[in-house]
Amino acid sequence: MHRRSLRVLPALVAAGLAASASAGASDCDPALDKAKPQYMIGYGSLMEKASKQRTAPNTGANLPVLVTGFQRSWNARGSDVGFSTTYLGVQAKTDAEMVAVLYQNFSADDIAATDDREAYYCRDAVDPGAVKMLDRSSVPAEGQIWIYVNKPDAVHLPNARWPIVQSYVDIFVTGCFQKKEKVLGWNRDFAEACIETTDGWSTHWVNDRLYPRRPFIYQPNASAIDKLLQKLLPEEFKAIRIE
Repeated sequence: MHRRSLRVLPALVAAGLAASASAGASDCDPALDKAKPQYMIGYGSLMEKASKQRTAPNTGANLPVLVTGFQRSWNARGSDVGFSTTYLGVQAKTDAEMVAVLYQNFSADDIAATDDREAYYCRDAVDPGAVKMLDRSSVPAEGQIWIYVNKPDAVHLPNARWPIVQSYVDIFVTGCFQKKEKVLGWNRDFAEACIETTDGWSTHWVNDRLYPRRPFIYQPNASAIDKLLQKLLPEEFKAIRIE
C-alpha cells in the first residue's frame, strides 16, 4: 500500500514536471531533474495534511521518516513588519537526526507554490541514504528528495519580538499525531520524537489560540498537545503567556 504511493511518476505527469522544471529556478531553489520523480521532506507546517494541501493539493500521502544529517530548530524569523513569529527551520548538521514526513509531488506547479510559501528558506537536495522510512515502505532512491533549509543569513532564535506561537506549534504537533499510527516496528513514540528532535524551544512563547482558556472549540487536539508539551518541556510550557 505504501509502496504504491511512492511509485515513479506516470509519463504524462513526468512530462508536466519537465515542462516547468526550469521555471523560476535559482541558486536557492534549484531546477528539477525532469527525468526523476519528486519528493519533499516536511518537518514543520508541511507535516500537517490540511496545511500542506492548501499550498500543494497534488501530492501523495505524508509518510513518517527519520532523517539524519539535519537539525530542526526554532530559528526561522518571520516578517519584520507588524506582528510575527519564529518558525521551525532546518540546518545541515552531521550528527543530527529528526523525524519528519516524506511525500511525493505530482505537479511542478505544486513545487513552485511551495517554494513561494517557503520564501524564507532554500530548497536543498537530500541524499536518499539519509532517509529511513518508518512505515516499512522503501525509500524512493530513484527520485529527487528535497528539504527547505534556512538561508545562511536567516538563522535567529526566538525572542520577545519574534516568539514561538501556539497556533503554529498546534499545526506542527497535529501533523506529528497524524503519523503516529503509521509508524511500524520502531521503538519510539513518533509524536514525542517530534518534540525531542526539535531544538531551540524557548520561554519566548505565546498562546495565541482563539479562546485560549477553551481551546478545544477551534483546536480539537489542544488537550493532547498540551499534555505532550507539558510532559516533555515542563519549564518552557510553564512560561507560555496568553497573548
